[in-house]
Amino acid sequence: MSSDAAPHVVEDFFGVVRLLSDGSVVRGDESVLMPAGPFPDVPGVQWKDVAYDAARGLKVRVYRSSSAHGKLPVLVYFHGGGTAAIDDGVTFFSWLRRQAAASAQGTEPWLQESADFAQTFVSGVSAGANLAHHVVVQIASGKLAVHPARIAGYVLLSAFFGSAERTATETESADNVSLTAVFDQIWRLVLPAGATRDHPLANPFSRDSPGLEPLPLPPALVVVPGLDTLRDHMRRYAARLEEVGKAVELVEFAGERHGFSVKGWSKANEELVRILKRFVKVPRGTEVKQWRLARSLLTLGIDKLFTTRHKGNCVTE
Repeated sequence: MSSDAAPHVVEDFFGVVRLLSDGSVVRGDESVLMPAGPFPDVPGVQWKDVAYDAARGLKVRVYRSSSAHGKLPVLVYFHGGGTAAIDDGVTFFSWLRRQAAASAQGTEPWLQESADFAQTFVSGVSAGANLAHHVVVQIASGKLAVHPARIAGYVLLSAFFGSAERTATETESADNVSLTAVFDQIWRLVLPAGATRDHPLANPFSRDSPGLEPLPLPPALVVVPGLDTLRDHMRRYAARLEEVGKAVELVEFAGERHGFSVKGWSKANEELVRILKRFVKVPRGTEVKQWRLARSLLTLGIDKLFTTRHKGNCVTE
């Protein structure tokens, strides 16, 4: 084959991302998968976009209550979308650390006025939940410094994990097999060439993944949609945390599918918001047994604010 042959498409993800044979990537119209908006404003909530990496044009959308007074917990939320930009997450938390450590003149005004950095929670949906896990592990291992900010807990919604070994729910029906093929394509686009789904980015419990037992992980809340093809991976995540003595709570939403928290407002979303509020408000430092694996099969199934399309959200609400 001639060395100057035109590159050809190796992977095509619904026209949104095309990987070419020379390693280059061509991006298409993301609205094919999810409309770009507009997203309606929510009464009583203010928001604005703030650059956390000006050199690369990366922004965080900051929300705050227009009526609250005093300091409020900080919720950092990573949206989904099929990839996990961990480097961007690390960059964001480095920015957040500077915000927590800076004087009044050096910080983003809304954070200076409203943020209780000692009560910072990390969350994400789908690939964003994968990102949240990896960032929290880096923080807990000391590889990523966030002090004087403090991670008080993390929430994984419809977490996007995988493994070389198939789970029962990935093969239980024709629809799940079809979705699994789509997920496999996403992993091929995300992982290094030649890597399997046991790569640490996909499987947090593979041989090459960092051990979680010695790490001082904060309490975790794992939210599992009852019809999600990946639900066995999410259940395994919570179970493994429990096995190594970590504070973890598992909540299942019967009848809900992957990413339900961002696909329209429902009774399930209302219940999820109540659960999140309780999780955030439970005093840190309570006995670990209170956080042991709790299977709550809810027949109803956070917030609509979570439909943003930025790399991360810093919510003080």
